[in-house]
This record gives sequence, structure tokens and C-alpha cells, in this order.
Amino acid sequence: MSIVEVKVPQLSESVSEATLLTWKKRPGDKVEIDEILIEVETDKVVLEVPAPAAGVLVKFEQEDGATVAAEQVIATIDTEGKAGAAPSEVKAAPVAEKSAPAAAPAQPAAAATGSSSAVAAPSAAKLMNEKGLGAGDVAGTGRDGRITKGDVLSAGAKPAAAPAAAPKAARPALQAVAAPTKGADWLQDRPEQRVPMSRLRARVAERLLESQATNAILTTFNEVNMAPVMDLRAKYKDKFEKEHGVKLGFMSFFVKAAVHALKKYPVVNASVDGTDIVYHGYFDIGIAVGSPRGLVVPIVRNADQLSLADIEKKIAEFGQKAKDGKISLDDLTGGTFSISNGGTFGSMLSTPIINPPQSAILGVHATKDRAVVENGQIVIRPMNYLAMSYDHRIIDGREAVLALVAMKEALEDPARLLLDL
Repeated sequence: MSIVEVKVPQLSESVSEATLLTWKKRPGDKVEIDEILIEVETDKVVLEVPAPAAGVLVKFEQEDGATVAAEQVIATIDTEGKAGAAPSEVKAAPVAEKSAPAAAPAQPAAAATGSSSAVAAPSAAKLMNEKGLGAGDVAGTGRDGRITKGDVLSAGAKPAAAPAAAPKAARPALQAVAAPTKGADWLQDRPEQRVPMSRLRARVAERLLESQATNAILTTFNEVNMAPVMDLRAKYKDKFEKEHGVKLGFMSFFVKAAVHALKKYPVVNASVDGTDIVYHGYFDIGIAVGSPRGLVVPIVRNADQLSLADIEKKIAEFGQKAKDGKISLDDLTGGTFSISNGGTFGSMLSTPIINPPQSAILGVHATKDRAVVENGQIVIRPMNYLAMSYDHRIIDGREAVLALVAMKEALEDPARLLLDL
């Protein structure tokens, strides 16, 4: 037997621990080198843990949901083992026999799932015994129906044997990893569901509270007529996509307009460090992106040096990486100014919260046809409300208002971006 250890990858300097998500393999399974075994969630990103060698997974040193540190051993692989035969030290739960009764009583942790084909993690099996639950009482959400500790916590305390009477219409099983199921079934019997915060969500909450506690946040508003940008986009979008291989959206225009304004008013692109103001001679723009695990803000670096096509490509890349859980620490590090586009979800107006240590953030909203007055006449124009929150400790109202006006003017007359006016 030749044993190779599977370790937690190196975390960033600011991250001391992480949480194991769901194992993608089971003890006794064959694994290939670099095959992803599990994902590790930190308060910033989700990292993949690949198999360091080919062989057979011997055992888990840590189960789903465990808190781990960098370089900690979480599993072992036998490079000379045969698939399907887990070593003797691995106490895998037995598969139910056909003659097993439908509702078996609670058993010791290692065999708590003997009445069902579902397999429970050791921590889950122990908790099931304590709550008097049988395997048939808990719906497994892990890989191959594996029952996790969160599944047991969500199921609540119930007798091991279900009553003979037919229950009411079945209600979706509560899961500790997802939002409540929509529909009338979920609303029966006044249910409740407790879902633990992910590390990413907890970190977002911490940073938002930090921002509100340490910054003197004010928000200034303006409105912009999006017709010029919309006309430009409609005229060139097909040629643009054919030439550059990416769709021409609106966000690249907002990024360019923001950079245009930041050049005019550098303090809006600055940050506070103790009692110093740090002026940044570069423009790294954070773009707020929603992901299945929460909000992330990847950085478009040197945005002033990028074309509209380059910006669109970066935003599309970040969107896909966020969807796939592939955002890296490097993608999220830094940033001098941020843009949040609530209009994607239909927001009409909001007051965005600054992303520390930055000093300002632009909120973009839904573009809607509205009645406006031009030259004494009421006309219909596609209008968008812009909101810029700023740290009043270093940015005065004058600079904040003028910076937002500069963004408005650039969007209403895109030629300004070419002529630097």
C-alpha cells in the first residue's frame, strides 16, 4: 500500500480557515490525478481540491462541513489500491438488505442507515441517533443521496417509525443548503427553515457593517438620458459582436463614463489609510456580480487602458466564473471604485454601500421610458437614475456631485469619451 495525503490548498494571508463543502467521491472509489475531490469555501472564494495522485480513495480525515486550515490533511489515497474495496479502517455504512424492515430503529453511528440505501456521514448518523431518526426520515442532499449533518438538523426531531396513516400531501424536504422551495406545499403547517450562512455570505455581512460603521456615507443622485448610448449600441451591436466575439452591453459605457469622471476628480478614486488619503494613479473598477454563493466584486484592472470590447470580455468572463464558482482571490483583490447594476433585476433606485477601502461606488438602475421636459416640451425619453455613494470624510459634496454630472454628460454625449471633454 502506497498512501498519498490530500491536503487543503494554500489559503490567502488574510484567510486562516475554510469550510469543506461536499465530497464528490466516496471511500473505495477510484480517482484520477487532478480529479476534483471536494471544494473548500473561504470567506472570499471557493477553491477546488484536486487528487494529488491516481489511485483509490482510502478514507476521509474530515467530513462535509468541517472547518479546516491550509495544508491540513483531509483524505488519503492508496495509489496501489483497487476500486470498490475500502480498507478495513473505513467503516462504511452497510447497504440495506432486501429483507430489512421498512422502518428500522435507530442503530449505532456506523450503521445508522442500515434500513435504507442512503448513507449518512458519521456526524449525521450520530445526530440521527440522538434525535431518534431513522434513515427513511431524512432526505439526503449530498452526493449520491448522502445524508449530511445539515439534512438531519433541517429534518427536526421525529419518531423513528412513521405513523401508519397516510400523510397529507407531501411537502418538500427542508435542506440546509438551499432557500425554501416555492409553491403552496412549502407554505403548509407554518414551516420554518434554518439555513447556515456560508463563509462568503458571512464575510459580505461583516464588510457591509464595517463600511457603514467606518465611513461617513452620503449618496448623491442624478438622471441620465440613455437614448444616445442606446442608439449607438443599436447601430453597431451586430458589427461589434461579429468583430470582437462579444455582445456590446451597457456596462462598458458605464465603466468608461466612471473612468472619465474619476480622471477629472481624483479624490473620488482615492482611499483612506489611517489619517492619510491615498490617491491612486490607476483605475481598477470593481463590478458587482451575483453568484450562487453570494455577491462578489471582481476587478477590471486598468480600465482606462481597455477598449469597450476588452471591458465587455472581462465582464462576461467574470460572470461565467462567478456562475461556475471559479472566481479567484486575485480577481477580487484591490479596486479603486465600484459599480453595482441593480437595474439588471429591475431596481429603480437604491443607495449602494461603499466597498472598503474604496471611497465611492456608483449604483446603476433600470432604464425606463419617462416623461421629461426638454425645451419647454414634455417628451418621452429612456431615463436611468444614477446614485453615487461616497465617503464624506475625504470627498466633499461638490466633488461628488460634479463627478456624477461628468458621468451623466459622458453617457448623454458619448463623443466626450473619445475627445476627453
